[in-house]
Amino acid sequence: VCTHTPVFGPLTTCVCVYESYQKLALETVEELDWCLDQLETVQTYRSVSDMASTKFKRMLNRELNHLSMMSQSGSQVSEYLSNTFLDQPHDVELPCPVPKAQGRKRRQGPQSQHGSHGVRKVSLTSGAVVSRFGVKTDQEELLSKDLEDINKWGLNIFSVALHSHNRPLTCTMYAIFQERDLMRTFRIQADVLVTFLLTLEDHYHSDVAYHNSLHAADVAQSTHILLSTPALHGVFTDLEVLAAIFAAAIHDVDHPGVSNQFLINTNSELALMYNDESVLENHHLAVGFKLLQEDNCDIFQNVCKKQRQMLRRMVIDMVLATDMSKHMSLLANLKTMVETKKVTSSGVLLLDNYTDRMQVLRNMVHCADLSNPTKSLDLYRQWTDRIMEEFFHQGDRERQRGMEISPMCDKHTASVERTQVGFIDYIVHPLWETWADLVHPDAQDILDTLEDNRNWYQSMIPQSPSPPSTFQFEVTLEQQDSGLGTGSDAPQEANGVTDGGEEDRNGVALSET
Repeated sequence: VCTHTPVFGPLTTCVCVYESYQKLALETVEELDWCLDQLETVQTYRSVSDMASTKFKRMLNRELNHLSMMSQSGSQVSEYLSNTFLDQPHDVELPCPVPKAQGRKRRQGPQSQHGSHGVRKVSLTSGAVVSRFGVKTDQEELLSKDLEDINKWGLNIFSVALHSHNRPLTCTMYAIFQERDLMRTFRIQADVLVTFLLTLEDHYHSDVAYHNSLHAADVAQSTHILLSTPALHGVFTDLEVLAAIFAAAIHDVDHPGVSNQFLINTNSELALMYNDESVLENHHLAVGFKLLQEDNCDIFQNVCKKQRQMLRRMVIDMVLATDMSKHMSLLANLKTMVETKKVTSSGVLLLDNYTDRMQVLRNMVHCADLSNPTKSLDLYRQWTDRIMEEFFHQGDRERQRGMEISPMCDKHTASVERTQVGFIDYIVHPLWETWADLVHPDAQDILDTLEDNRNWYQSMIPQSPSPPSTFQFEVTLEQQDSGLGTGSDAPQEANGVTDGGEEDRNGVALSET
């Protein structure tokens, strides 16, 4: 047995140092590889999403061009869908010159009514006792019966309005806050909440047929239901839930009943203020946050500064996404997320970062905003009547000003039934089918109702050539290497419709009202 202590010479020392540096180098390379993988994931998601958006817009343009050649009404529907849901530049139409006195009068009228008036105050003293549903009504039992459906898709908001003395937004939001225990979570006093809701509701215009507090209440309640989707259980923080519901409630406040393009074409003060970019959406946000500053209206007064800033950022993000010209980009992002989604063993979506959660919330509020065709037919028809009334009112104003009448705003030529079929086929169905893929199988009933309603409107135009049952497209990540986002317009791009007019259910429909 050797008892000598080993001697380490210069060569041995060099070997040890070399092995140490080699180990460090390998660890560094592994870390760099991880960083590159993360960067590649982000860039791939963004690039695929951008390419999908470009491809979807090109496909929709091609289909709308075909629709426009079928008939005069088809041309109107095509122009309406293109102008509303594709983010593309419009020619600004200058209004005809008018006498100075008449011009001053006209300018004062709409601006004083929508946008430059003072805040309408609601008197509710601090600490006051709040009514059972947040509003005073002599039909409390009927209202109670209505609000039993607060956690169901398709709440009859028209009945809620009738039994709450036209306070659908206040009592619906109050019920949602109670259901979700948001007042306790964020230490919101009941009288402060009701004062804010009443003030908010007063800044929706009752003389606007569609974009009023009924619509806001419907979108808020629909968002509340979508947040409760089993596939999203426990995904969002309390603050994110609060932000989504608040965004839905304020998303159309002080809406003047005309489109962004009308405001731009008439050189309105709002268009000048927001540089023609998402004019109404920016205004809704400004009004919504401004109302929080009124007496006894700050429902976020007990939220810490950091959370309040985060909530504001999320609300701005969601409300700006309700600009319908952003639809195709939202749809492309949602489709990309569906292609790459991860779920837990219990089937719940894995959204472990803020960016992904916000992407879902943006699309969620957008879906709620375009949910009329997914409700029962009797409710859907009432919404259709209201939006067409609002469109026709804008058309009348354009006619009076000597302007070109916007698509679907001419009461003498518009085809209501054809518009709804096109709206569903090209906008609503693709959006909701993609959402259904994301939360599968939780939205199947919604899709079934949507298709039934589409078929009913189609049956109202029996003499018209029947369009494809649904315009569909299929985009997968693999298509990145086969022309996605390139100039290729091969027939297989829109493979959702066969020669027999049947629908490929593996596709993703494009639909919206």
